[in-house]
Amino acid sequence: MTPEFITGYFLEAIKTAIFLSAPMLMVGLLVGILVSIFQAATQINEMTLVFVPKMLAVALALLVFFPWMLRIISDFTSNNIMNMNMYIH
Repeated sequence: MTPEFITGYFLEAIKTAIFLSAPMLMVGLLVGILVSIFQAATQINEMTLVFVPKMLAVALALLVFFPWMLRIISDFTSNNIMNMNMYIH
């Protein structure tokens, strides 16, 4: 294995991890911003007001994006299994 191969492999693994986490992180960020704007407008400083909507939004995003995420991780895993001989040498 060459250093370029190892770098490319880890780059692909990191890219896959980012693709898998991005939908939930983005939804959590957007909901957090919206709730913060609501709190600033109404001057309500309740900590659970931020936590509960974020949890629900991230759970909903997980349900919506799960088929896509499953396809991404399945493709990555099958690619690893098919190229196992190349990784061993």
